[in-house]
Amino acid sequence: MDGHVLGMMLTGLAALATSGVQAQSLGNSPYSRVGLGEYYGNTGGVRQMGMGGVGLAAPNSVNVNDLNPALLYYTSRTTFEAGYSGQYKTVKNAVASSRSGNGTLGYLAMSVPLASRWAAAAGLKPLSAVDYEANILQDVRNTSNVVIAQSLKQYKGTGGISEAYLAQGVRLAKGFTVGFTASYLFGVVDETVATTVQETNSLDPLLKSVSRQHTRYSDFAFRAGAHYRHSIAKSLNLNLAGVYSFGHNLHGSQTNTQERENANGALVAAAILVGEGHGSTYVPGLAQAGLSLDNDKNWSVNLDVAHQQWSKFTSFNHDGLPLSNTLRVGLGGELTPDPGSIEHYFQRVAYRAGISLAQLPYQPGGKTLYDRSVSWGFGFPLPTASPLESTTISLGFTYGMRGNTDLLSSGASNVQESYIRGQLGVTLNNRWFIKRRLQ
Repeated sequence: MDGHVLGMMLTGLAALATSGVQAQSLGNSPYSRVGLGEYYGNTGGVRQMGMGGVGLAAPNSVNVNDLNPALLYYTSRTTFEAGYSGQYKTVKNAVASSRSGNGTLGYLAMSVPLASRWAAAAGLKPLSAVDYEANILQDVRNTSNVVIAQSLKQYKGTGGISEAYLAQGVRLAKGFTVGFTASYLFGVVDETVATTVQETNSLDPLLKSVSRQHTRYSDFAFRAGAHYRHSIAKSLNLNLAGVYSFGHNLHGSQTNTQERENANGALVAAAILVGEGHGSTYVPGLAQAGLSLDNDKNWSVNLDVAHQQWSKFTSFNHDGLPLSNTLRVGLGGELTPDPGSIEHYFQRVAYRAGISLAQLPYQPGGKTLYDRSVSWGFGFPLPTASPLESTTISLGFTYGMRGNTDLLSSGASNVQESYIRGQLGVTLNNRWFIKRRLQ
């Protein structure tokens, strides 16, 4: 698939907008047709979402921080966290637009302190998601440039890849911790291309040719992190962190079939197997660095930078649109006015905010596209909290815009997505596995 075909597919949203079709999961994201789909990388949970996706160097004893396994050392109680995600978006090009919304379970995570210098975590979260549907209507002309038929191509993709992980964080020296994460990646992606040709002035029943591609992925991936914390003044600490997600092959098996359907979608003939085999997709390494300042009490300010070499990406079939390296910068922080306040509940609430700017790995027409967003969030501790157990309800929101509607040299238009995403997180902290002494 070259940039011209991608542009044509994106322009096909005009037909989609008038058809009223709504996809699930991502709410129709045409860019998820490229690469592994909507790639989440290493972006964290509800706390990080509220701060603009940052937190690589921000220690926290309440939430599970799966951004940097080295921060697991700061787990003081057994912590269970679940996140529920939703979003509403508008997708448009130069001529039309469509709207969609969805909600789904975001992630599950649990961390446990194993010793004074050692903690571990396990979790399940999405790595990528594929969800697109676009229609492209084109004229078919003869050698005399006369329209003899119309061709409708319908592109559709669903599925994604999930990550189940085990992580550990260990303190090696005062203020210095390291961590390691081992992940099992798995998932299924289904893609179809349906073609219908209607000859001019013909009354013959329409037949649709449908190509289906079913790909099942599974493999392992690894991530390492480090964190250093140093007091630089009274009530002021500097935190530095680095995380590297190693590049890896994502192996899979693929089946391709061909079908013919009538106008009602019923099979005219049995599906024909046209190919199957095994292969792999190479996912490039992701390097992240973070800096944080805090007073070890009620506020922190964080800056994160991430770089991924998408130019080294290779797809299952070793073809596709060439991708470009990406850079992402996020700035955010949180403030809890008075964590120990008894009389004023909202003084104990954590308030978060952040901004983010990220390059997208695809460059239609040779121009870089960006994802710009602002985020905010809250952490509401339940009044029943005690030294032994506590429950926190967290909310995170992101409003962003990516891409643009500029026209390409081919005459096609880029696609712009405006979105608002929300996440509800529930965090349970408890002194499980700690022996209680008899008085």
